[in-house]
Amino acid sequence: MKRIDMKRIVSSLLTFALVLGMCAASMAQTVTPGINNRERRQQKRIRKGVRSGELTKKEAARLEAQQAKTKAAEAVAKSDGKVTAKERVRLQKRENRTSRRIYRQKHDNQTRKH
Repeated sequence: MKRIDMKRIVSSLLTFALVLGMCAASMAQTVTPGINNRERRQQKRIRKGVRSGELTKKEAARLEAQQAKTKAAEAVAKSDGKVTAKERVRLQKRENRTSRRIYRQKHDNQTRKH
């Protein structure tokens, strides 16, 4: 009898682990930690550029608007419950473009008048 109970316990645990793994995998499809971290870093770069005077208010506003558009594109990608590989690539390209623009604006020799 003990052997049958052990088999049942092990079988139940394996089933539970399988279900838990499937749930985690389905949730992971809508999570975009890499994109979120990058958005935070770029937001910090913009704030730092404003504080240092490397970015004018107008430049910062444009960059903020671009960040907002990327955030909206991310929301659209997540809206169906799954962020596909193609959508991730598209979001990463938007982030790359924003990053280049931040760099260019910070290094264009325009400074904010204090």
